[in-house]
Amino acid sequence: MTRKQKRILYRILISALLFAVAELLPVTGWLRLIVFLVPYLLIGWDVILKALRNIAHGQVFDENFLMMLATVGAIGTGQYPEAVIVMLFNRIGELFESYAVGKSRKSIAALMDIRPDYANLEQNGELQKVQPDKVAIGGTIVVKPGERVPLDGVVLEGSSTLDTAALTGESVPRSVTAGDDVISGCINGSGLLRIRVTHVFAESTVSKILQLVENASSKKAASEQFITKFSRYYTPCVVLAAVLLAVIPPLVTGGNWVSWLHRALIFLVVSCPCALVISVPLSFFGGIGGASRQGILVKGGNYLEALASADIVVFDKTGTLTRGVFNVTVIHPDQISRNQLLEYAAYAECYSDHPIAKSIREAYGIVIDRSRIQSVEEISGYGIHALIDGKEVYAGNDKLMEKQGISWHPCHHVGTTVHLAINGVYAGHLVISDEIKPDAADAIRQLRGLGISKTVMLTGDAKEIGIQTANQLGMDEVYTQLLPADKVDRMEELLRDKQPNRKLLFVGDGINDAPVLTRADLGIAMGAMGTDAAIEAADVVLMDDQPTKIAVAIRIARRTTRIVRQNIVFALAVKAIVLILAAIGVSNMWEAVFADVGVSVIAILNAMRALTYQGQEA
Repeated sequence: MTRKQKRILYRILISALLFAVAELLPVTGWLRLIVFLVPYLLIGWDVILKALRNIAHGQVFDENFLMMLATVGAIGTGQYPEAVIVMLFNRIGELFESYAVGKSRKSIAALMDIRPDYANLEQNGELQKVQPDKVAIGGTIVVKPGERVPLDGVVLEGSSTLDTAALTGESVPRSVTAGDDVISGCINGSGLLRIRVTHVFAESTVSKILQLVENASSKKAASEQFITKFSRYYTPCVVLAAVLLAVIPPLVTGGNWVSWLHRALIFLVVSCPCALVISVPLSFFGGIGGASRQGILVKGGNYLEALASADIVVFDKTGTLTRGVFNVTVIHPDQISRNQLLEYAAYAECYSDHPIAKSIREAYGIVIDRSRIQSVEEISGYGIHALIDGKEVYAGNDKLMEKQGISWHPCHHVGTTVHLAINGVYAGHLVISDEIKPDAADAIRQLRGLGISKTVMLTGDAKEIGIQTANQLGMDEVYTQLLPADKVDRMEELLRDKQPNRKLLFVGDGINDAPVLTRADLGIAMGAMGTDAAIEAADVVLMDDQPTKIAVAIRIARRTTRIVRQNIVFALAVKAIVLILAAIGVSNMWEAVFADVGVSVIAILNAMRALTYQGQEA
């Protein structure tokens, strides 16, 4: 507990003791009033003060006003013990609420405790501890074992493992070595790392994540907005109803004012909307925290609610369902050896930065002797024309072979085919393929198990590659050879066809798919560690490369909205029953206290379940 919470607890205990003493003392009249006023004022003076301050500022109808009106009314009718009991139990409920909210916030704060305290800046061969926001792009920092990586960068020297659990929810450390990108917020394992900074602190991954979490509560779900509006009109209405209940029946029946005033006071205690006003936002807050624990960052309760209504899930292919890392998977030589074919292909592609060219050079694995290359010319849309060891080499697609009048043959393997011809003679071909992520097929199965009606893949790849990938994953539909504008058009068609009140999700890498991410009902960025565009464009950010996290996010969202509905129905049902009983004189102040404090405590306990995720619950 905080110091403030402990002080309230002590006040509750002392007030309860004084109340027990007052009940036992054999006093009457003014003396009886005084002995009950002592515990009443000890526990309720700040509630009364808040109510009066709010009235002075024009904010009349809130829970403080209701408590003050009900308890002062009880004192006015001589029901001193009831006044103390109502205020006492109200403060117990508030203490419980404060503790529950604090626990939820601490859970998220502990989870997202990724803000670095300092950076070891290397200057003139010496290390200086500085604030992370004082380090410029291009600066060199040193991260010692056990320290948190303070800024995004590239490893210059050293090798180690990074604990990314706070970002991804994954317990398996990530190995890094010279040349690898690292992101802020991770904890360095056993090795010393020298890192060149690539982003200033304000633009770093850790800074953007912290901003996202801090702003999540400002984007309210429809349920939260409904409760806010509901309580705005609900409280004045019940106060008016209580006044009418206290005045009209005795006027009609000609007396018994005290009895009807007592019923009206019970009516006021019951009507306090704390259970709804507290538990609904707390449920969404807990759901966002529970998702964060799994490495899923949700930008607000409204997006969590949209996730729960998911019906169609549309995927980008490269970097989302596949690794986005190209590898040479097939080498088919013709009249030369495999090694010679790969060697000529690597030399021809040695100046290209295209991922396919990089994959060929990586497959070759030997340092390129550029003195062997006399000239290189890129033929846009076709491939490469190079002069290597005095031999004329063409490397490219089938159109290039046809353009040069070289007889070639297709490959039965699916992927991007690079044909080679040497001195006008066909030398063979290589096939470069993008690997499907290990859990991609399982992700589609899980989505189908959650009742998702359709899974769709949109890709700019060739038809054969797209269809093969979709079939391997068991997807319902696939659209290939799409430009970014074509993806938006397909998205519009899918949006028109979806069921009313259901949501379409688009899952992409967040870099090239920003137009589609923003057009979908909900945009999810995959594998977005360190990607500014992903965090900006998407509504939900998955901090690792696992497509199965989409199903996890949907389960958490559905569980959270189910808890919200439970709390709303339970609170309104109990209050409605006790309000009716109060109006006809059947219920007493104890039932009123349960309908207020008891319902609030139960709703808060239920709301806190949203903070935890136990696995396969839908």
